[in-house]
Amino acid sequence: MTRTSSNHTMTPQATLLAIAALCFSCGGSALNNTSPPPITTSGNNVQPITVNSGPANNYANGVFTNATVCVPSTMTCERINEVLVDAGSYGLRLLSSAGNGALTLSLPAQNGANGNPLAECAPFVSAFTWGPVMTADITLSGEHAGNVSLQVIDPTFSSIPSACTNTGLPNNDTLARLGANGILGVGPFAEDCGTSCVQTGAGNPRIYFECVSNSCQVAGVPLTQQVQNPVTLFTTDNNGVILELPGAPNPAPSLSGSMVFGIGTQSNNGLGNAQVFAIDDNGNFSTTYKEESSRPSRPQFKERLPKCFLSSAHHVWGKSLIATMPTSSCTVTHTTISWKGRPQAVARFTR
Repeated sequence: MTRTSSNHTMTPQATLLAIAALCFSCGGSALNNTSPPPITTSGNNVQPITVNSGPANNYANGVFTNATVCVPSTMTCERINEVLVDAGSYGLRLLSSAGNGALTLSLPAQNGANGNPLAECAPFVSAFTWGPVMTADITLSGEHAGNVSLQVIDPTFSSIPSACTNTGLPNNDTLARLGANGILGVGPFAEDCGTSCVQTGAGNPRIYFECVSNSCQVAGVPLTQQVQNPVTLFTTDNNGVILELPGAPNPAPSLSGSMVFGIGTQSNNGLGNAQVFAIDDNGNFSTTYKEESSRPSRPQFKERLPKCFLSSAHHVWGKSLIATMPTSSCTVTHTTISWKGRPQAVARFTR
């Protein structure tokens, strides 16, 4: 997800960056000449993840997990499997049964300033998701977040406003199109839009709407009512995530790993000797490979790199991305990673 300047306008990138998170998590890299630690499998802050083709069998190398959602302050709950884990967007989005998704639970609506239901048009790189903003209690592993704003992707909700459809992007409103029962965005920000969506007028990016029947109007939405990254609302282990996957020396139909919540909050999520790289206000940092710099607008850059991967990816909200560890063979040298020159390091990626 790219968030523009201090206004934090969102452009979610689930399709692209869920795969990027996988690449950060499998095989190996070296900023330090130490072997990658074993995959963490136990702890109340450890959530299983699996790489496979998803519930529609049409997703290439998706990282999936499960989430339990409940009507706030009740035991009326539903477990949703095959939710796509996305390190490049923010918040939970669940596909309703109207789009052949797994969610059947009726959740309370999040209302706007005029007392009408809020809806969101979330523009991803290759599509958008549309549907109402609801509230739920969310459980991931042994971690809980109460009264969280999330999006329910629902093809039957109201009429999609032209501000959303005029983007030219298709609507990922069915299981066949989305390829998942939802998206869990665990990128480095607490909410999915930020202060741009709080304001009204010309500066509003037209992502949130208040809807009456089949008419929806652009709305300013407080940060606390925007779709929220649930990890940031955990009581503890709420300052970041670690995605861990083992190396895959050969093609395989699936791969199992872990998503560990918190950075330096328990014995299973310490930084160790990992190199820390600061990110900018959009959640990005830059790399230079053989005198060529990568930028968010040039995704083809990574396609020209040898297929060498990092063993794990760590996000600390709004502060840093941490990358670690090597394995063997294929080596890329003289790759500089930095943001505004601090810190700066030469990485030797290996596989």
